[in-house]
Amino acid sequence: MRIRYGKEESGVLRKKAIVYTADEHRINFADVDKDAVFITSKLKASGFETYIVGGAVRDLMLGKKPKDFDIVTSALPARIKKIFRNSRIIGRRFRLVHVFFGPKIFEVSTFRSLKDGHTSNTYGSVEEDVLRRDFSINALFYDPEKQVVVDYVGGMADIRRKKIRPIIPENLIFSDDPVRMIRALKYAAAIGFSIPWTLKRRIKREASLLDAVSPSRRTEELLKIINSPHVERIVECLEDAGLYKYLQSEAASRCLSDPLFRRRYFQTLSALGAHNENDPAEKKESSGGRVLMALIQDHLKDAWETFEKGGWEEYRAAFFAARRFILPMLPPRADLERAVRGVFALNGVELKKMRIFEERRRTKEPVRRKPVEKPRV
Repeated sequence: MRIRYGKEESGVLRKKAIVYTADEHRINFADVDKDAVFITSKLKASGFETYIVGGAVRDLMLGKKPKDFDIVTSALPARIKKIFRNSRIIGRRFRLVHVFFGPKIFEVSTFRSLKDGHTSNTYGSVEEDVLRRDFSINALFYDPEKQVVVDYVGGMADIRRKKIRPIIPENLIFSDDPVRMIRALKYAAAIGFSIPWTLKRRIKREASLLDAVSPSRRTEELLKIINSPHVERIVECLEDAGLYKYLQSEAASRCLSDPLFRRRYFQTLSALGAHNENDPAEKKESSGGRVLMALIQDHLKDAWETFEKGGWEEYRAAFFAARRFILPMLPPRADLERAVRGVFALNGVELKKMRIFEERRRTKEPVRRKPVEKPRV
């Protein structure tokens, strides 16, 4: 273990971070994605401070092989884009770079500052960037070239104590970004860490802040949850804290009022989690329809008598019933259509793979408009 020091404005040396060596952090280098290593190495060779950061480092330290690797650097987006031809700049307020390796996408971001608070979109230093992150277990920086972990906020100790501790002050962390409430409970359920009771109390008190979060962001979080092996446990934690109704309002309401539906619903989620764990390679297909079936099949089962003929109109009715049921989630239409067809298949009805709106275009009579007469001059 080494100590990293830095000079304050007065010129006095101050301890900034603890640097853990490979023998201390025990990350298995074989579990680190080789393309992520290539990106960090190339940025460092170009003279930029660069690390793998966030959930990937947390999972590596817990002995898990991460699915996603996020990278943070001192290089500006335009410079990153020049270094990697297989990349593109995204974002409006704060620009990021996506680097592509086949089907894999690596998000590379520039250090951000605290100039305008914890939601600032101005560039800064690594010391500022770490203080913008949500929880200490997600704020560890890994240098795969030197194979060291840099810890500015005591994240290593929190991982060893199995504790989720916020970096941002509790009175700001959820008002700045309400989605952090979902993430805190997701981490606790998925990796078995504890949440301080004061933070739990604040989550229940500020749950309604999620109502103002855009449907697209809530959809993104829910897709991550239903692709997790721990989906049943995570949903139970969200339900207990009063958050699930902001992700799946109809399902949460029915679980509360109908014990039989709740039992079936969680049995379906349990089976989904087992499938996610045993068949992680299907993650891409899962987000494209299969896992959506877990959210809609119990609801459609209760109304199956209406759709038992399995005709086109019944299918359309089932599709729109499913779309209403999963609001505010807004998955791609094609994904939801695949999910509804899957529910029909479970009930012994096979349907052509034709999209609803394509069929409507085929059957709808063309609108005949009268030619517009040009005004005479």
